[in-house]
Amino acid sequence: MHTPHPNRRSLLAGLSVLGFSGVLAESISEMPDAGKAGYVLDATGGEHLIHFRDKGNIYIKAGAATGSDNLALGTQQVTRGAGIPVHRHLRMEEAFYVLEGSGAFILNDVRHVFAQGSTIFIPRLNWHGFENPDHELQLL
Repeated sequence: MHTPHPNRRSLLAGLSVLGFSGVLAESISEMPDAGKAGYVLDATGGEHLIHFRDKGNIYIKAGAATGSDNLALGTQQVTRGAGIPVHRHLRMEEAFYVLEGSGAFILNDVRHVFAQGSTIFIPRLNWHGFENPDHELQLL
């Protein structure tokens, strides 16, 4: 059995503190070390997390577990009607590119409508969340 990388355990613990207790590690494969030679992953490669049980999938493609302390990248599926609760990050900024779907993004109590092709940027410490009542979302 593979033991999660220490930084990945910290990520999961941190998500729990932020109210993301529904994020579960589905599979943690041996991740390449990005700091050494780079790598190429297929569509389902990387660390697979399940967002709020069966309400979506997250694939971490690059991050602390791959030796990248300055960059995290992944894809996130949010099933129709699931949304992402309002939360904030204490240490990092976050950005999303909307690959598919539409909905509303809440940033510091202001609601912004978005659609496929939209880019969303969230500075650290800012409260934010997603509403997607009518469409599944695919985010980068």
